[in-house]
Amino acid sequence: MRATYITATIIAVAILAWLLSGQLGGTDTVRHDSLAEQNRQNEARRQDAEPTRVRARVIHASPQVQHVVLRGKTENKRTVSVKAETSGRIIDRPVDRGTAVQEGDVLCQISMEDRYASLAESRESLNQARIEYEGSLKLKERGYQSDTAIAQSKAQLAAAEAKLKRAELDIQRTYVRAPFAGVVEEVHSEVGDYVAPGTACVTVVDLNPMLLVGRVAEKDVQLVALDQEVTGVLSDGTEVHGPVSFIGAQSDPATRTYEVEIEIPNDDYALRSGLTTEIRIPVAEVLAQKISPALFALDDSGQIGVRTINDRGEVEFHHVHIVRDEPDGVWVSGLPEVATLITVGQELVVPGQVVEVDFEASGEMPASTKPENPTEDDLTATTNTGSSGGSIVISAGGSAAGR
Repeated sequence: MRATYITATIIAVAILAWLLSGQLGGTDTVRHDSLAEQNRQNEARRQDAEPTRVRARVIHASPQVQHVVLRGKTENKRTVSVKAETSGRIIDRPVDRGTAVQEGDVLCQISMEDRYASLAESRESLNQARIEYEGSLKLKERGYQSDTAIAQSKAQLAAAEAKLKRAELDIQRTYVRAPFAGVVEEVHSEVGDYVAPGTACVTVVDLNPMLLVGRVAEKDVQLVALDQEVTGVLSDGTEVHGPVSFIGAQSDPATRTYEVEIEIPNDDYALRSGLTTEIRIPVAEVLAQKISPALFALDDSGQIGVRTINDRGEVEFHHVHIVRDEPDGVWVSGLPEVATLITVGQELVVPGQVVEVDFEASGEMPASTKPENPTEDDLTATTNTGSSGGSIVISAGGSAAGR
């Protein structure tokens, strides 16, 4: 039993000695640098390293019109199903689908049947009632007619006049006429059909003026005003122009957008209803520069921007907003009025880094990739150019950024 205690004591002493040897055996200690010290070392290494070489060009801002861009369609102003107001058999329909009609043109003609006979009867009844009424007035002057009899004769005269008016209107209603100028879109009744009041004859659409209909977001609706001149680009590239004629006062509960209508002259009926249209509503004039979309980058928060160089040769990141896009570039706001834009090597540098700059010729568009073998004509003096001017941050809601 004593041997067991002795063994355990020896093991415990050995373990304690081994643990203490790490504290007492060496004189070197581990030194942890502070964060500030590490930053100073990193800055020193960065300054000692050779600056990254990039290619850049100086761009200048110019006034550009900013648009709210909507997706919409053309839509005819009115569509009416013209119906018969009297009964009878259709004996003539002088129009067909696609026929252009003017206001008052005959669309369908209903047979007269006995309407002329009824008209003649009504006229004779009116003559009789008029003679009886005039005779009653003469008898009243002699004292042979009471006021009650006079009133009865007058009522019969009024009834005869109303009967004649109804007969005349019934004859007029046998001609179903166009309520406005337009184009016949659908035909509902043929010659020989019997129609009753309320039976559709044809459908007429009003194509002049044509409407451009779109929906604007709630954040942009205050930028749109009545009578504002708007440009519409049809699916085939045709441009049309017209004023804003209507702005919705109530939003769609599902999309939170407001309906907007623009009237477009269409005297020759060249525009058809239902064509897909891009509606461009000018809302402001901003300072913008044209750049290549290949130069866009994202910051840590996912916002779009580009990299530039300041007057100290340091890289800066500027958030930009797309004003509009064109086939050869994109107009953006948010940069200084005069900016040195990095066009080659922007993916190799970070904000705050000092770089060496080769400038492009002023007539060149910003490049997306560096030429394999740049010549002396491609590069100019490597002199840093200062940039100045304040940033312009204007929302381009509904613009080309959403397309």
